[in-house]
Amino acid sequence: MLKDITIGQYFPGDSILHRLDPRAKLIAVFLYIVALFVNSSWLANAVMLILTIILMAVSGIPPRHILRGLRPMLFIILLTGILNLFFTKGTPVLPGWIITWEGISQTIKMMLRITMLIIGTFLLTYTTSPMQITDGLEYLLSPLKRLHVPVHELTLIMSMALRFIPTLIEETDKIMSAQKSRGADFETGGLVQRAKALIPVLVPLFVSSFRRADELAVAMESRCYHGGEGRTRMHELVYTRRDIVAICLAVALLGLLIILR
Repeated sequence: MLKDITIGQYFPGDSILHRLDPRAKLIAVFLYIVALFVNSSWLANAVMLILTIILMAVSGIPPRHILRGLRPMLFIILLTGILNLFFTKGTPVLPGWIITWEGISQTIKMMLRITMLIIGTFLLTYTTSPMQITDGLEYLLSPLKRLHVPVHELTLIMSMALRFIPTLIEETDKIMSAQKSRGADFETGGLVQRAKALIPVLVPLFVSSFRRADELAVAMESRCYHGGEGRTRMHELVYTRRDIVAICLAVALLGLLIILR
């Protein structure tokens, strides 16, 4: 299951999505998320589903990697579907049933929305390196600097957290494999017993995380890092024609879905 968690991973490539400016991708993903939840019709959901499939094909990322990343989120998707199925009022499917036709419709729509939401955010991290995401966020949030908000430091923290998710997952998998080779059992027993079995994993994982954090802090200090004040970039972000087109298409899509409501 741990190997199925792919959030934070970056797949190098040369697709159209890879070549887009990170600011354009962040804006487009924000509009994509808004578009997912402003629509309520089947036609709008079908449009978003077709768009998501096109984006998956254009990204150049193998579909199995994208779909594999959905496995850890299946519980949330199914739980949302069950809640909508049993708690949406309307016309009962059969007399006396709590399940309604409106509940079935709402369940399918909500599960589709959450699935597309996860895939859309995954495509952002798959096609954009953590450094590019940091630069893009810092540019977009730069107006907050006038309010003395430490934008550079906040975006750096977010970038490092995103960057170390795959590392921590890999470290957890190694620790669990080592514990299993010593006879540990993480798959049998009740909920309390499984939670107790994770203690030998959590302790070395926390120790390893603190050690990595200390090493990272020493490395940053040795390179004379003192925050974002006065820092320059090796690669300056520049909007191109394709970035403007991507943003315009995202705005047009949002406008179309609002009309389809």
